[in-house]
Amino acid sequence: MTRYPEYERMIAEKLYFSKKIEEDKKYTKHKRLAQKINQTPLDQPEEISRLEKELFGSTGENLYLQPPVYVDYGFNTHVGENFYANVGCFFMDVAPIEIGNNVMLGPGVQLLTPSHPIDAGVRGRGLEFGKKIKIGNDVWLGGNVVVNPGVTIGNEVIIGSGSVVTKNIEDGVIAAGNPARVIRKITDEDRLYWEAEEKAYFKETENS
Repeated sequence: MTRYPEYERMIAEKLYFSKKIEEDKKYTKHKRLAQKINQTPLDQPEEISRLEKELFGSTGENLYLQPPVYVDYGFNTHVGENFYANVGCFFMDVAPIEIGNNVMLGPGVQLLTPSHPIDAGVRGRGLEFGKKIKIGNDVWLGGNVVVNPGVTIGNEVIIGSGSVVTKNIEDGVIAAGNPARVIRKITDEDRLYWEAEEKAYFKETENS
């Protein structure tokens, strides 16, 4: 028998009873840590960032989540380098959440791994399960985006604000809607336009 049978069932995306999660794997400690983050004065960004690195299972060196931040477990979420989340994001990580490098989350983004049986009888007896969420590199999720259990979002993707992502999203696209659908590819023309805008910015502000 494994040491953490119910917790390991949860991580393995199998049915489990949340009330049976082993005491030293319960989420209480990290919910308290999230509460501490949310109560830390905003003029202490270095302390907030330090606590956030402790909250998550693994992080890059550079990250900042604008409080308040909410988690189920915290340590089941893994974020890459240069991660930023605006206010009020939710990391419901009964299954792992994996986030790549250079990812930005708008305010109120919800990453939701928990799910429940379709059958009302089984659901009512308390069994539940989770499905992993994976987000690639160089992704921007707009405000109030909801990502459903089991979704993978590719690299260099933009998800429009208010979208509900129910299915996997391929690399290099803009998607939006409920449910989210691909609107178009991100093109070289997009890159050239924004590089020109960036160059203009530096030229206009070089003496400021």
